[in-house]
Amino acid sequence: MTTVVLQSWHARRDPAWIARCMASVEAWTLGHGYAYRFLDDALFDRLPEALAPKLMARPAMAADLARLLLAGEVLSEGAERVVWFDADSFIFAPDRLILPDAPYAFGREIWIQPGARGRPRIYRNIHNAACLFDAGNPALEFLIEAAARIAARLEGPASPQLLGPKLLTALHNIVAFPLIETAGAASPLVLRDLAAGGGPALEALRAEPPLPAVLNLCASLVGRQIDGVAVDEALIESAMTALAEGAL
Repeated sequence: MTTVVLQSWHARRDPAWIARCMASVEAWTLGHGYAYRFLDDALFDRLPEALAPKLMARPAMAADLARLLLAGEVLSEGAERVVWFDADSFIFAPDRLILPDAPYAFGREIWIQPGARGRPRIYRNIHNAACLFDAGNPALEFLIEAAARIAARLEGPASPQLLGPKLLTALHNIVAFPLIETAGAASPLVLRDLAAGGGPALEALRAEPPLPAVLNLCASLVGRQIDGVAVDEALIESAMTALAEGAL
């Protein structure tokens, strides 16, 4: 099977930790004999002309639709499978990252936030920071159509995740998508615990098997205070070091 792994990042200099994330994906890709393709902001050239002005003001939504359109384009060129990883996804346990035998699949997010009485609260969602599509799969064209229709109706404020995780999670709760079980995401509480060498959020994540092999590290949160955690590059780099040393 001809498999192409896709990534994209801005057409400007990468932060060191983003470069490390992308290097981990490229190494995993080449280790499996897959092809690797990187795009910068040219990713957005695929957006429909009627939607581009609206979506480019909402970059997360623009990326969610553009990755679907890119996947379709690469499949039409002859690839049998495309796999997408967000540029801020870090593969720290490559031997555990096994793609499912399914025509399409999405990542499995265990998102941990503060709960009552200091206990972590766990949200189980589906995300597209890691996703795959085979040629002729039944999901890709539907998701492109659904995302475009939602985007066309946007008028006021909306969640940046509307065309990605929120849409996928809502659909998954009804139809149960195939999942890339070990492709997860690190909430700020998990990042803090990783950097600190342990803590309740990290323990909660460990209690939700299977252990992740790749985590999206949420570049969109850098520079913000979330759930009492100041998310900055130093925190993420410390978390990455812990992951590389076997914290999960």
